[in-house]
Amino acid sequence: MTPHMNTRRAAALAAVAAMVVVGVQTGTANAGPAAPNDGSSASPRTSSPAFSSASARTAAIKSAQTDASSTAGSLGLGGKEKLIARDVIKDAKGTVHTRYERTYAGLPVIGGDLVTHTASNGKLKSVTKATDARISVPSTTAKIKTAAAARKVIWAGSGKPVLAFESVKTGVQKDGTPSRRHIITDATTGKTLHSYEAVETAGVGNSQYSGKVDLSTTASGSGFELTDGDRGGHKTYDLNQGESGTGDLVTDDDNTWGDGTGNDRQTAAVDAHYGAATTWDFYKTALGRDGIAGDGKAAYSRVHYGDAYVNAFWDDSCFCMTYGDGADNKSALTGLDVAGHEMSHGLTASTANLDYVGESGGLNEATSDIFGTAVEFFADNATDVGDYLIGEKIDINGDGSPLRYMDQPSKDGGSADYWDSSVGDLDVHYSSGVANHFFYLLAEGSGAKTINGVDYDSPTSDGSTVTGIGRDKAIQIWYKALSEYMTSSTDYAAARTATEKAATDLYGADSAELKAVDAAWSGVNVK
Repeated sequence: MTPHMNTRRAAALAAVAAMVVVGVQTGTANAGPAAPNDGSSASPRTSSPAFSSASARTAAIKSAQTDASSTAGSLGLGGKEKLIARDVIKDAKGTVHTRYERTYAGLPVIGGDLVTHTASNGKLKSVTKATDARISVPSTTAKIKTAAAARKVIWAGSGKPVLAFESVKTGVQKDGTPSRRHIITDATTGKTLHSYEAVETAGVGNSQYSGKVDLSTTASGSGFELTDGDRGGHKTYDLNQGESGTGDLVTDDDNTWGDGTGNDRQTAAVDAHYGAATTWDFYKTALGRDGIAGDGKAAYSRVHYGDAYVNAFWDDSCFCMTYGDGADNKSALTGLDVAGHEMSHGLTASTANLDYVGESGGLNEATSDIFGTAVEFFADNATDVGDYLIGEKIDINGDGSPLRYMDQPSKDGGSADYWDSSVGDLDVHYSSGVANHFFYLLAEGSGAKTINGVDYDSPTSDGSTVTGIGRDKAIQIWYKALSEYMTSSTDYAAARTATEKAATDLYGADSAELKAVDAAWSGVNVK
């Protein structure tokens, strides 16, 4: 996503044949189940953080901030540069991965993020930087005037760092999605250096897409409310076709919610509440992560946004998911993999903060597809079985086809199966195809197969055969790479390096898993 570090960004689900997200993260996804594909006898090691609680993680971040000045010195940063500790992950081997933002002369450095990797004995192993450029500008005095609301920054997102202004223009996109366009302007020449759309477009309840589901609710007065006390207090609100605020907290008299159709307003809330809970549980169980930001704090969901709004989005400014009702106002975009997709934009914002432009934008979008898919498999829901199809339940296309296909992304008519030098020029929803295809190959392998009743046939760019290592291992590798080795500027070549490091950490330098990572990347032409 974009390199701004304050984390005000939103992710939206597209209303057309791709999960359309127009934005970037800013700074402040046989007839029965297929047999498990383990791929290797290597002992599995998860990438789960080794902190015992959210408070332990918070203490680690505070400690890193206390030592930030000495860390900056040891890295050879200039005297005007300071580090701001943003996250700390301690892996199963005891290696501590500390993510920092940077300032220069008190100004935020957009595109200056870095991650240090420190061994259990305290020795610095390596550093991953968003930019290798030395951060320095001749002066922090601007030569042009700009709006009072603009903030002065150092732009390090491309080439030589320069003094710049960042401004935000608000409005509404063509499909009704809120717009917050960030514009970075050279403070000397007035030239626009970069711009991005920060709103990205991707009890017992009777849901529309997942059947009858259990919901965690809270008794209130003589009834119940959709407040999940088991997962940080996550709440689900009804916007009543509004486009701002939270609307009304969804309540019920008897703790039986919805009727499974779009005719009942509670049904969309059931799907959204269930999706949020399932994604939280997936993060906790599979990734060892306590909520989206790893701090145990809940987001919230808003349903019934706008009139006939055919989209869904995650917004960092409210730390919330928002869902439209579809063209007929009865087909809410609240499918389980959609909820996992949108929440995972928040996860990416809280970790690598991938710029939502070029190849890093494709990786950002693919990350949401990967985790949205993982959530669907994790749920083990008989009504919405796990598959490698994105958005197949919400039928945005109107013909029963999914938004995306991970085994062969080009089947959607626009996504790239393989990398080439022009991939970064594609819309991020299409450039994501390369990473989606990589993940499918890594998990399931190439060729024809049937999984949970769905037929797949995944090709490779060079005709090679790739043997999958299983979805669980593939997820661990991707999450570790995202949270520990990717930065805001990571492209496909750097993503290959990041996943190779993650596989080595988890399974060893001579493991079948590492070899599979290399084979899968080669299969999508990322050399």
